[in-house]
Amino acid sequence: MPGSNEFAFAQRSERWRSFLRDCNELVTQTNPVLVSGRLTRVAGLVMEATGLKLAVGSGCSVELPNGSSVDAEVVGFSGDKLFLMPANDVYGLVPGAKVVPVEIAQTPPRNGGGIHPRRRGSDRAKHIPVGDALLGRVLDGAGRPLDRLGPLVCAHNAPLQNRPFNPLERMPITHALDVGVRSINALLTVGRGQRMGLFAGSGVGKSVLLGMMARYTSADVIVVGLIGERGREVKEFIEDILGAEGLARSVVVAAPADTNPLMRLQGAAYATAIAEHFRDQGKHVLLIMDSLTRFAMAQREIALAIGEPPVTKGYPPSVFAKLPQLVERAGNGSEDGGSITAFYTVLVEGDDLQDPIADSVRAILDGHIVLSRTLADQGHYPAIDIEASVSRVLPNLVSPQQLELVRRFRSLYARYQRSRDLISVGAYSSGHDLALDQAIQMQPQLERFLQQGMRECQPYAGSVSQLTALFPPEILPLTDQ
Repeated sequence: MPGSNEFAFAQRSERWRSFLRDCNELVTQTNPVLVSGRLTRVAGLVMEATGLKLAVGSGCSVELPNGSSVDAEVVGFSGDKLFLMPANDVYGLVPGAKVVPVEIAQTPPRNGGGIHPRRRGSDRAKHIPVGDALLGRVLDGAGRPLDRLGPLVCAHNAPLQNRPFNPLERMPITHALDVGVRSINALLTVGRGQRMGLFAGSGVGKSVLLGMMARYTSADVIVVGLIGERGREVKEFIEDILGAEGLARSVVVAAPADTNPLMRLQGAAYATAIAEHFRDQGKHVLLIMDSLTRFAMAQREIALAIGEPPVTKGYPPSVFAKLPQLVERAGNGSEDGGSITAFYTVLVEGDDLQDPIADSVRAILDGHIVLSRTLADQGHYPAIDIEASVSRVLPNLVSPQQLELVRRFRSLYARYQRSRDLISVGAYSSGHDLALDQAIQMQPQLERFLQQGMRECQPYAGSVSQLTALFPPEILPLTDQ
């Protein structure tokens, strides 16, 4: 009968479809054959392996005879040899050790509940935990807690390296940001989404100024990256400078100087990825990275170890390529997104602002604040050299009246500094230069305006009001004579 034949055919078809679905599910859940390589050379910071074909940036694991392993990342290749950079100590490695690629990349599931593994080979990019659970925590460059407050419970993971942001989709910098420091608020106004450099030598109050901005800046979330600094300073910054109140809305990523260069690079990228996550949620983030110079030095160590030639005072070309890739990830988001206002510290060796790293960073940032050792030696804190510092977006943030006040302040301050030696030895007598006379008369007020205690907060409106009070209308024309 035709009807019975059609019914039997439909049953067989359904059984075959069910069988194929089961097969497909089994294939999806089964890992393919694990390909491995062998360790052939360990020289300094770099390991060499053969037998694998992995992309640069892929993770892998080198097995030890005792059953443990050393995590590593592919940083280059030559022919059939892979150059690996270890993420921890290499003690115990033996020739011919087995090298296997990282099998699982942690990614957030589509249904938003928990973390699930992908099949090996579908995504080898490093993914790091992000989310609100990180607030108040201290982590290392790999996302492991350092504060002994228990494991992280995060519903989201994000790639360590994101694609570049489309510059045409960024919102312009139009809103001033209150950082709580009078001289910066009034004379070097910072905009929300701006990237500023803090150029300083050692021992001139850099960490204290960062702590002031971390405590007083009006931001939803603060992300602090302590990259390559002394391990002692990590706890001091968290407890003494940031404080319990500041830590409650902060995430601290610490990769001290005793960690390997790969962890220092990853720590800087991780801090930036966390800031990007909160920005994409529409929040205004303050990113503080101390320091960008240590990030560059870590990249230099890796590049020189794999044979890249040095070009500028010992720095290979990849260093100057990595800097803008990291810095450009900060800034404003799209129209409905948040912002990342970033402060990057730059160590100037011997207080030389023409250092290759300092010169390169100054060109890619939206302004720079220079701390003077001379002012610090005089007890002038914060030791901001107002003549050498600049905010490139200042004209877009303040009124023409405030811009004129800033110009008057800088003009008077510079006029006095140029004649300081003559004044100190008594070689100048008043009456010869009316503008210099005014600068001498107002110098104590200008000095007091630039100084501020580390526990003192000066809001943006109050800073502008104090700047306005310095210059009554009747004395303004004197500076033009």
